[in-house]
Amino acid sequence: MSSAAFPENFVWGVSTSAYQIEGANAADGRGPSIWDTFSDSQAACDHYHRYAEDIGLLKDLGVTAYRFSVSWPRVVPRGSGRINTAGLDFYERLVDELIGAGITPYATLYHWDLPQALEDKGGWATRDTAAHFADYARVVHDRLGDRVDTWFTVNEPWVAAFLGYGSGIHAPGRTSAADAFRSAHHLLLAHGLATQALRPSKVGLVLNFGPVMTPGQVGDLSMELPEEDAEAVARIDTLLHRQFLEPVLRGAYPAELLPVIERSAGLDHIQDGDLAAISQPIDLLGVNYYAPTVVQAQPSQPADPAYPGSAGILFCTVPTAVTAMGWPIVPDALPLLLRRLSREYPDTRLMLTENGADFVDVISGDGIHDVDRINFIEEHLRALRVSIEEGARVGGYLLWSLLDCLEWADGYQRKFGVYHVDFATQRRRPKDSAHWYRDVIKRNGLGESRPKRPTLETVAARASVSRATASRVMNGEASVSSEARASVLRAVQELGYVPNAAARSLVTRRTESIALVLSAPRPGGEALTAAVVQYVTSVLEGAGKRITLMLADTAESHRRIVQHVEARLVDGVILAMPDRTGPLTERLTRTGLPLVLLGKPPVASLVPYVDVDNIGGAAAATNHLLAAGRRNLGIICGPLDLVSVQDRLTGHRNALERAGTHPLIATADPTLESGAAAARRLLADNPRLDAVFATSDHLAIGALRAARQAGRRVPEDLAIAGFDDIDAASCTTPSLTTVQAPVAEQAMALARLLLSRLEGRHTTSVIVPTRLVVREST
Repeated sequence: MSSAAFPENFVWGVSTSAYQIEGANAADGRGPSIWDTFSDSQAACDHYHRYAEDIGLLKDLGVTAYRFSVSWPRVVPRGSGRINTAGLDFYERLVDELIGAGITPYATLYHWDLPQALEDKGGWATRDTAAHFADYARVVHDRLGDRVDTWFTVNEPWVAAFLGYGSGIHAPGRTSAADAFRSAHHLLLAHGLATQALRPSKVGLVLNFGPVMTPGQVGDLSMELPEEDAEAVARIDTLLHRQFLEPVLRGAYPAELLPVIERSAGLDHIQDGDLAAISQPIDLLGVNYYAPTVVQAQPSQPADPAYPGSAGILFCTVPTAVTAMGWPIVPDALPLLLRRLSREYPDTRLMLTENGADFVDVISGDGIHDVDRINFIEEHLRALRVSIEEGARVGGYLLWSLLDCLEWADGYQRKFGVYHVDFATQRRRPKDSAHWYRDVIKRNGLGESRPKRPTLETVAARASVSRATASRVMNGEASVSSEARASVLRAVQELGYVPNAAARSLVTRRTESIALVLSAPRPGGEALTAAVVQYVTSVLEGAGKRITLMLADTAESHRRIVQHVEARLVDGVILAMPDRTGPLTERLTRTGLPLVLLGKPPVASLVPYVDVDNIGGAAAATNHLLAAGRRNLGIICGPLDLVSVQDRLTGHRNALERAGTHPLIATADPTLESGAAAARRLLADNPRLDAVFATSDHLAIGALRAARQAGRRVPEDLAIAGFDDIDAASCTTPSLTTVQAPVAEQAMALARLLLSRLEGRHTTSVIVPTRLVVREST
């Protein structure tokens, strides 16, 4: 084989799932699933009515395999009992159409859409659900088993169990470590019982893999770990991977996992004979790989609800390119994963059943030029090719995904497809990645050479501006007109241009010094400022850098900072002035040295920044209030000149719009007194007000004070939620529900992002996830 060719008879295909593309959630007798309840019924891609058109797209791609999932509630509406023949008829038509197009069907029986009727009886935390799943598997196999030769039982049981029942960010939204561990076992039992029901067909299981490593290992896979980090990596690997691999492939749970399960859930749910059923021989292990899981030891860190037993471990951001979802792009981790699976389970055949990326697509008159997606897929295919050459038994690659679709709790904002979908019209359009993937399949391999990256001159030509104007936009200068800025940024997206300011800095002399520029923290921001000083200093000094702390609080201090940087007394700058970047950012970008920002800047530019998911956090708090039955919601927000506050208001509005209501807004200064005054205005103007979301904890604490003064009981009469999770939030009476904005992760991401720029690597901004902390005030 050439270095770019794949083995003969290698399987090329794509994967989808029923809930994400089918729509028609109430059509032809389909029952509700937990996702219909959790996120409201959605039309998705209307694949139920357009499957023939979509199979035409598959045929155009030239794929030889299509992995789809069967909707359990479409076949057995209540999960057990009556069979819906109309649902089986649909899948029979789908399979027949695929076979007629020369495409091999691979069916997945469970891709997270549990019938709501079974959830009402306890869901996956209840043992009976596994038995009902085996009955459902038998029903589908009886109809389609003569035409579908390969079946996957369950897709990513870790996600279904620990995001659905542990952290609650997926359906059914439960937050119980005990239920998460019980659900994980019952999903494995369901796999084992279904495997028996599906014979003599070939049967496999699909697991999600995120090779566990430290931030340092992301850049150097051979790095030796200190004992505490090695223990953290091993513990998360056991929770994420070995909890599922060992019972299926070796017939036993890892010994070190059983005490963790016992502390959270007991062991009564693991009954005699279960592991024998779970470890039925399988024909194929489906490997879903998107990104590594990056951790390090952090003694004070509480356990992540998605990883019960993970206390003392910090989940980290890393200084590398990321997708639009913020997932790090690390193709080198794929061979690491496949080598491990091939070494530890040498008799197990593998298939890469999901791999793909969400990027922001820009539609232009001459097409959808998703260069980033093509690069992502190509780098992972090259890594896969290396793994096969090393002996990994990987027989196929199924790209995620065919279509832009409904990305679970994230709705329609994520774009994983190689075909764009206009959800208003359901029109499908191929992206450049579809044409590229078609060529890969046709030649059974990659091109020997890679396309050259576009230059700044190419960007300027596409945007119809001068090179100087394009350069000013790259550097975030506010003097550029909004029209020219929009045109340049659009060209950057369309062409996939990567700015190279960091690479240019490599040819200059090194000082091994970094300027850490701080401002006086805004109210409530003291913890973030302290974390920035602590963690940035720790990470950068660990990398051999000296830190120069500089305070930006006056015009004269700004002048001194710019002079210091222009004199090349430092190699790079971290500008940690949350929400208040302004002219200083522009002046520092003109120096040409690597620069990273804390907080999203008010003017769009390509200077990378670190921020928390303000929109998503506010939406989570608002959805929590709505789910608790609150219908008259007010928001206290301010100051409105802060980008973070604007984003939090946007998240609140978006959530209310989806619920069919409108926000009641009161603005305030960032003090308790102003928050109390705003709350009093809301209560006076809206006597039926039953919930308040505040864009900061200071404002929320002021609202608690106003509610007490007005004789309103919290939470009985008025629920109150804040944002930031400052120290005082857990000490109020009642304690304050709030959105946690992790300060340590922001600080560490800043340091790693700058190190990445200093090394000349492609970098993009990092959005740190937030977490809703529910306390007594709601």
